[in-house]
Amino acid sequence: MNRFMLSSLRSLAVTLAVIALGCTTPAVPVVVNTADRDLLDVTVPKLEQLYADKRYTVTQVVQWHLDRIDRYNGVYGAIETVLRESALAEAARLDAEATKGTVRGPLWGVPIVIKANTSVQGQITTAGWEGFTRPGHELVAPKDATVVARLRAAGAIIVGLANMPDLANSDTNRSSSFGRTGNAYDVRFSPGGSSGGVVTAVAANMAVLGNGTDTGNSIRMPAATSALVGVYPTRGLVSIAGVAPLDWLLDNTGPIARTVGDAAIALDVMAGKDSLDPQTLLAPDSLRRATEGLATASLKGKRFGVPAFILAGSGIPFHGIPADIPESAVDSIRAAANMSLRDDTRALFMKAVESLRAAGAEVVVSDSILPLQFAKMASRVATYAYMRDGTDRFLALFGPATYHSAAEYEQVVGAPLFGSSIGVEDNFRRLPGVQLEQRVLSTDEDAERNYHAPRRAMLAEYVATLDRMKLDGFVYPAIQMPPPDESMPQDGRVSEGPHSATSWVNMIGVPAVVVFAGHYASGLPFGLELSARPWTDRELLGIAVAWEQATPRRRSPTLVETGLLPVLKARAGK
Repeated sequence: MNRFMLSSLRSLAVTLAVIALGCTTPAVPVVVNTADRDLLDVTVPKLEQLYADKRYTVTQVVQWHLDRIDRYNGVYGAIETVLRESALAEAARLDAEATKGTVRGPLWGVPIVIKANTSVQGQITTAGWEGFTRPGHELVAPKDATVVARLRAAGAIIVGLANMPDLANSDTNRSSSFGRTGNAYDVRFSPGGSSGGVVTAVAANMAVLGNGTDTGNSIRMPAATSALVGVYPTRGLVSIAGVAPLDWLLDNTGPIARTVGDAAIALDVMAGKDSLDPQTLLAPDSLRRATEGLATASLKGKRFGVPAFILAGSGIPFHGIPADIPESAVDSIRAAANMSLRDDTRALFMKAVESLRAAGAEVVVSDSILPLQFAKMASRVATYAYMRDGTDRFLALFGPATYHSAAEYEQVVGAPLFGSSIGVEDNFRRLPGVQLEQRVLSTDEDAERNYHAPRRAMLAEYVATLDRMKLDGFVYPAIQMPPPDESMPQDGRVSEGPHSATSWVNMIGVPAVVVFAGHYASGLPFGLELSARPWTDRELLGIAVAWEQATPRRRSPTLVETGLLPVLKARAGK
């Protein structure tokens, strides 16, 4: 049993003891003050109006959110690093600025959280991994990630860095650098990974919104567990420069918020070309802002298809299957990635389909819409061989003074980087005669057959299906199952879920959004995911806001603060 599993089991044991106490403790009456009434679940436009009306100063709003962190973070473990001093200093600066009539950015005075794998100048980019926090070898960011710089320029105030699993390589949210994050709707349950810290912080009103990152489902799946909106932009719309990679060919970053409108405002801030991320230079110049047209959006006349392979639970192995893997082994590898759609999840999905139809949309369910053959095609988009290449690219620009590559890290620290980020943990080493080596994408003569050609074929089939069926997009469950109860073993072991069947979106980089779509019998949220053509992010968010207007709104979680022993203590940032 490895060290991380032992740590996870210890964490589970502590959680069991904590929950045993918490479940029987009577609720403490809460006295709601004016700030609690005004700021709980506040939207960005509402907050800006409160500022304009001089109801609150930025310092008061930031302090209210910091107080929420102090009150609940020890139970929920959403924030790994609290940036109290810098947040209050920035709030005081904005308050002084407000007296001078300075033009305000679209996120002026909005408290946000940043995922712990996204570089914030002067802070440790833990990426959830204890190896980046080794004394004397901390990964201290020399500058802000591009998205962080843009969020700051828009007036946002960072109150904390959100917890995440090690290098984002998990569907739940336990990190070796900090610990476990619980679901805001029930702390016993998983919020999903790897943006679980962000979703719990936003759902629990520790921040108004945050950035997530997504390599296989990591914005969308956690958003679904917590009744939030999670946006996976068209890859290239938002720069990933400064995000510590898991798999840079699949990685993306986008907003997580409580409403589609807030997500659209944040997306407009985050989007833009960036010389540090060449993919963004391919974005069309004619793209309109995500917030345009949201007020008049409608579901009437829209037409959606349901991917058959998702309903069938047909698996797509993470990172794909390289071309050198023989066909005789492909079926068994794919079968290991199969993931059945749970009956209760299927029932909620079909209920959501009926709600779409009731709002005027047409939903087509057919075995010919992205069938099992599509999943098989997607399985051949292989990115595994280039993972170290992406990590080296990141460290070259955003590493600390002492190391700027995986090799330098190992030389300086005397131990390797986290295995999943440099391609030393894979599903293929046990196959006889198979040897996979890490390569540089730009110089690899096999890159065409391993990655570029399969990806083009997959994207072409995706778009051809939209054309053939005259679809505006696809709709499907964001997760194949409800969030698991982490206070007890799942299938005889520590929970590793929940799990989704949505990593194919990352392989072709098309836009996707998750919206709240109901509750399980347990009270935990269910999320609906929609995807569409590349560069139609604005239209997709229009569909999402029309859904939001046509269906019941999310309800806030009821948080606990007593009867649960404090299990985590966040570090203080610089």
